[in-house]
Amino acid sequence: MKRQITDYLLQWKDSKNRKPLIVRGARQVGKTFTIEAFGKDNFDHYVRVNFEETPELKTIFQTNNVGEIIESIELFTGAKISEGNSLLFLDEIQACPKAITVLRYFYEKMPQLHIISAGSLLDHQLSRLKFTMPVGRVEFAYMYPMNFYEFLSAIDEEQLVKYLENFSLEKNIPLLIHNKLLGLIRIYYFIGGMPESVKVYRQAQNLSEVEKVHESILKSLEFDFGKYGTRLEQNLLIKVLRYIPKGIGKKLKYVNIDPVSRSEYVKEALQLLEKSRIVHLIKSTNAILPPLEYGVNEKTSKALFLDIGLANHLLKFRLLDIEQLITTNEGSLAEQFTGQQLLSFSPFYVDKQLYYWNREKRNSEAEIDYLIEVNGKIVPIEVKAGKTGTLKSLHVFMAEKEKQVALRVNTGLPSTVQVGTTVKVNNKLRKVNYRLLSLPLYLINEKVVANLLGS
Repeated sequence: MKRQITDYLLQWKDSKNRKPLIVRGARQVGKTFTIEAFGKDNFDHYVRVNFEETPELKTIFQTNNVGEIIESIELFTGAKISEGNSLLFLDEIQACPKAITVLRYFYEKMPQLHIISAGSLLDHQLSRLKFTMPVGRVEFAYMYPMNFYEFLSAIDEEQLVKYLENFSLEKNIPLLIHNKLLGLIRIYYFIGGMPESVKVYRQAQNLSEVEKVHESILKSLEFDFGKYGTRLEQNLLIKVLRYIPKGIGKKLKYVNIDPVSRSEYVKEALQLLEKSRIVHLIKSTNAILPPLEYGVNEKTSKALFLDIGLANHLLKFRLLDIEQLITTNEGSLAEQFTGQQLLSFSPFYVDKQLYYWNREKRNSEAEIDYLIEVNGKIVPIEVKAGKTGTLKSLHVFMAEKEKQVALRVNTGLPSTVQVGTTVKVNNKLRKVNYRLLSLPLYLINEKVVANLLGS
């Protein structure tokens, strides 16, 4: 299954300023499969060292002499490793922290050797690394579950991908195609973007088999919690894990997650899940100009779950008949879907952060689901589960922040209109005028959004 990050890996391969690459991402998002396919397709020699499968290989990395390390790997594996035409893949590198620090010596002594490393729970290891972190001697890339376009490619809908990527407002999407895409969106809602789930769906078209995969992935995530502290701490992590899908789109309140545990313990558990990339926090910001980080309120945030399919599994929605399934969670699922697509945007070397806007004044509450930066401007995104919905919060934001362009995501056909209305802001009536671009969920694609918002 082709992943969009592969194009970035090709750029890294040919870069004159290349450094050893560390790929970061949650468990089972496809890191090993993608890197292995990339290595076999683009190098004369591909050598994989897995520190969990073969823990004795850790002894090789107790030295900083990279020549000795390469010789030992060659002798142990029987493979040839040479600069320029070999890829050395250090998998599950978190199991050998010393190997992380040795990457700097590969960069300094063997700069032409292509090296990629990856691992589950790698972010935890990096945060508590006892050895010297090779700052400036390595680079990073980030992986997430398969986005909707990767999902379409995986189920042999490549023609639809090309059609959507070349969309412009001058084109009319036929209703037949529109409805087909909405149907595929619904399937993606419940299959999700974990590569194994997509693979099983493609091969078997058996939804009960997909459920088994979801259950297995979630159990493996919970099994990882055994590496964190006491039994009570592990139980709290499980509580937080199972709460997040219920709270998508809602402001995080620790008491809602666990009314019994102290808030600082819930906060610590949430931070651990964020480091594991199982949970992605969406920060509240009041920034008027980029960067959005400047206006962040650290006390207010929402959360996304790792994957929409896994979220639905935790919510106990059965996949027996997707076409008949209408849920009370359509709004939160649309937010989860949109957030996952935004996280998958390039550049892949940036650890993505999502933002939203909210105002909590008595009788004057307002919230915008997402804020993004496009061509140096802040653009609000309002997500609607259906074709229509009130835009009161959007009007307030546009008047208060004096923005000119907004994006609405829904299930209707694409359109653009000039909005002119009056809205009450701080007990005063204000006129607001802005361009509203409405896009169906399936057009949340980096190229499309950038082109349409920049036009």
